[in-house]
Amino acid sequence: YIKQRQLLYYRDEFGDRGENVTVDPSLVFENPRLRNAYIALQAWKKAILSDPLNLTADWVGSEVCDYTGVYCAPALDNKRIKTVAGIDLNHGDIAGYLPEELGLLTDLFIKLKLMFELDLSNNRFAGKFPEVILKLPLLKFLDLRFNEFEGTVPKELFDKDLDAIFINHNRFRFNLPDNFGNSPVSVIVLANNKFHGCVPASLGNMTSLEEIILMNNGFR
Repeated sequence: YIKQRQLLYYRDEFGDRGENVTVDPSLVFENPRLRNAYIALQAWKKAILSDPLNLTADWVGSEVCDYTGVYCAPALDNKRIKTVAGIDLNHGDIAGYLPEELGLLTDLFIKLKLMFELDLSNNRFAGKFPEVILKLPLLKFLDLRFNEFEGTVPKELFDKDLDAIFINHNRFRFNLPDNFGNSPVSVIVLANNKFHGCVPASLGNMTSLEEIILMNNGFR
């Protein structure tokens, strides 16, 4: 029951998760970056199993910048090229997972140089920590609160130049790594997970830290 509720073992009639995307040749895209964004967003839409507010209902066609929750801006390396700069599905009560296909779009994420905030909070996303986050070069604000992510959190997260990390109210379970204190964040909230072990002494190196919340875990 728990596995089904977390949607980690969903399979379609073909035995896979069904998020493979083929691009209709009749679709016309303004540039290759928006074509790649289309593939990523369509894979994500297929991975969403419940969207009670119909936030992704208009995720149809090649005009990805008109999709609900998707924001575009001129690319930093070429102001004449429009690219996806942000995605906000906060408070959508969305159930599903972040498809592996997102991780395959390495060029897309590396080129998202305007994406400084990623907010997926207050949904029902399940699965492992979305490691594609580690490839976002200028990300400053990460919010995965109130979902059903589980497993470990990659230690590389604490080496990223982030200002805020909110991963509370999930099912993450691991020891905080020794490099935890490398993080330059001003606020980090890890509450209501299943962390265990000791808080590393490197916490004392976090000179920019203004707020940290560790409550309701298994620290000792």
